[in-house]
Amino acid sequence: MQINSEPDLLFRVSQGDEAAFAHLFHTYQNRLGAFVMQLTGSKPMAEEIVQEIFIRIWEKRDKLSQVEHFHPYLYAVARNYSLSFLKKLGRELARKQAWEISVVATHDQEDDTVIKDYRRIIDQAISELPAQRQKVYLLSRDEGLRQAEIAERMAISLETVKKHMVLALRSIRSYAMAHPEINLLMLILTTPFRV
Repeated sequence: MQINSEPDLLFRVSQGDEAAFAHLFHTYQNRLGAFVMQLTGSKPMAEEIVQEIFIRIWEKRDKLSQVEHFHPYLYAVARNYSLSFLKKLGRELARKQAWEISVVATHDQEDDTVIKDYRRIIDQAISELPAQRQKVYLLSRDEGLRQAEIAERMAISLETVKKHMVLALRSIRSYAMAHPEINLLMLILTTPFRV
């Protein structure tokens, strides 16, 4: 396909030319994906958002012929859509957490036993962590410190804190999975990880 200019490409897309749209998609897909990934911090999320953005562009293609500078237009759409997507995700997580809290609040006595067992096993798993890793984890869980605050308090790098948190969580989950008597959902829902 011969494209003379970006306005020509946009005009063709606005007229429903699927080959021109494919060309537009392949031209911007990777750069836009990198931009969205900076906003979201997640490659799978960025891929999903980029696909959604191009679906919307195709659905509203008749307006493309009015766009004078596509690059800034595309990035503005991507930024707005990404922020909207993240807000929606945040609301969904808040609803999920509210539901989970209500479920935990309605536990009967048998469930209380499960929670006690869960805490006992998690405490045992934490006690088996190496000293510095254990301290990083407990500062996050018990004192509610963010990773940067932990790094400052312990006089270690932020990367070291992140590494300790990842390894601590991995060890705790592995330990808990070896104890099927606890509810693993409780583990997933209550393990702290503050960024």
